[in-house]
Amino acid sequence: MPGLVWQKSSYCPEGNSCIHIATTPGTIHLTESSDPTGAILTTTPATFGALLAALKTEPAPTSRDGNDDAPLRLRSANTVVTTTRRKWNAFVLGVQAGEFDHFAAR
Repeated sequence: MPGLVWQKSSYCPEGNSCIHIATTPGTIHLTESSDPTGAILTTTPATFGALLAALKTEPAPTSRDGNDDAPLRLRSANTVVTTTRRKWNAFVLGVQAGEFDHFAAR
């Protein structure tokens, strides 16, 4: 989506490869900058706010096999964004620090 201003967590490692969030009137967009499909999940601010609330009460998930670079898939009805557990955990830490609260307040 051209023209979107994307934000990533300050907990993301160096470089831009991480989960990014952007907004348009009435919608929130989530993507993984290194996802080869270029998929973008779209939701409402209320639904995104519910996700933020849930992530703030739960610890960041850990991998069972210790492989934090294994693929992790985020799904909506017809869209799949592929990331890694390490990048998801960086996003969750940013959520827990309040870095994305302004998106849900729209």
